[in-house]
Amino acid sequence: MNCINEQKDDLYKVLALSKTIDEQTFSLLIETFRKEKISDCLQYFSKDGNQKKLGQCIDKCQMTIQGKNHIKQAIHIIKQIKHHDFNENNYTSEQFVERKQDLIRKIKQEKYIIQFLKFLVHLTAIDNQFIQCGSNSFNLLVEMKVDLTNQSFENIKIKNTSLMGANFAKCNFNGSQFENINISGINLNGAQLFNCKWRNLRINDLYKSDGHSKWVSSVCFSPDGETLASGSGDKSIRIWDAKTGRQKAILEGHRSAIQSVCFSPDGTTLASSSIDNSIRLWDFKTGQQKAKLDGHSSSVWSVCFSPDGTTLASTSIDQSIRLWDAKTRKKKYKLIDNDGPVYSACFSPNGLTLASGSWDNSVCLWDVETRQQKSKLEGHSYAVNSVSFSSNGLTLASGSGDNSIYLWNVNTGQQQSKLDGHSDFVNQVCFSPDCTTLASGSGDKSIHLWDVMTGQLKCKLEGHSGRVLSVCFSPDGTKLASSSYDKSIRIWDIKAGKSTQFSERMNTNITILLISQQITLSAQGAQIYKGEFMSYQDDFSSHPVQI
Repeated sequence: MNCINEQKDDLYKVLALSKTIDEQTFSLLIETFRKEKISDCLQYFSKDGNQKKLGQCIDKCQMTIQGKNHIKQAIHIIKQIKHHDFNENNYTSEQFVERKQDLIRKIKQEKYIIQFLKFLVHLTAIDNQFIQCGSNSFNLLVEMKVDLTNQSFENIKIKNTSLMGANFAKCNFNGSQFENINISGINLNGAQLFNCKWRNLRINDLYKSDGHSKWVSSVCFSPDGETLASGSGDKSIRIWDAKTGRQKAILEGHRSAIQSVCFSPDGTTLASSSIDNSIRLWDFKTGQQKAKLDGHSSSVWSVCFSPDGTTLASTSIDQSIRLWDAKTRKKKYKLIDNDGPVYSACFSPNGLTLASGSWDNSVCLWDVETRQQKSKLEGHSYAVNSVSFSSNGLTLASGSGDNSIYLWNVNTGQQQSKLDGHSDFVNQVCFSPDCTTLASGSGDKSIHLWDVMTGQLKCKLEGHSGRVLSVCFSPDGTKLASSSYDKSIRIWDIKAGKSTQFSERMNTNITILLISQQITLSAQGAQIYKGEFMSYQDDFSSHPVQI
């Protein structure tokens, strides 16, 4: 046990041995390995004849006796690295976070150690025994913000790590193999990417939380952004740490599938609605049920707190909207929509207006104080599944089964714009806190991010393998949570999403990334398609051909 612990703690000491080795030594080793076409560098070193060949190369390069000692020192370090946990484990996993950060603090100014880490990256192109340490080295270089632009990483093999935010502009990745890599926000402008095999890439998807055994109908961030709640067809509510993705608690009590979850503005209470016709209020701190609200005669489709937290609105298949006193848990009012089931409701930021989306294809605006319908917004050709107010209260978004999203001027009731792009039902819409972006989740398995001002599609997020049922922005607007019929919850990095353009062509479970904003020579004609790189024909036409 002691030996293992010592090995885990001595990585810096091993890497520090490279301080006496110059860059020319590492270059000579890689050049020799490639020329000799070897696949096992340590076995190569073990043969006397090969050491003589290496000695001849050293003489040709006019390296000194000290240079020959550098070669021996490099071989010594390689032997130690091979059996170190640095070459066995993914150092981006949570258990290594503190150790890695401590290591970075020690080595970020050590140029010789940085050169050795680059050597380990290049060694992956030659010897498969060093793929994990080379992958960990690549991650360290990226996190230390080492300049990696305009360099050759031809034929390298990288797996099980994160290269998030890396700048690889004008790099040569020809023949490289990536497996299970987070490439969110990386810059590949002008990079050479022919004959690549990049599989199981993660783009923008910070993590995926699994735990529900059936579809996840609804997700909602807590007001402080630290927690995420989810409601599922498995009758349970799960509470997640929004930073780590770890499950914190399971709330059980509903007798049937849960349709909606919503935090109170002060974060102390979580409301949930279900197909069992009930609404339940949960004490967020203890996880205990505080109250069960009965009154609806059919499935309760959605719940929403007023901005001051005093009122809870609920919508139901029974064609009614009910307003509840959140403190006394008593029904205050009942609003009747005689034209069919009501699927969604949302309070305006000032709490004076309630918007609802219904089966009759319309959006209704209600005066909360008088309980009277103020206006009816019509335009959709199918049921309205979701409504959402912008935080400034000026715009209302509605998502429909007609695959479209409408943006409405709240003051005039006029349609501002129609957003088309989804190929299936729009199940939910949600504004970013700064009102600049609208997220939409659809039955086509995708999430669209729209520019509210222009109505243009900014970004398309793909990764769910089933219908996207819910989307919710974090309070600071940097992340987006989504849930799906595929039983999963995903949290997306919105900032990285802005710097990446996604193709509309999608193969289930595979994310497609265009290397640049348009198909040009600067992108070297390369595109990720169906999980592997495709190359464009010589005329750089838009028809990909398999390499």
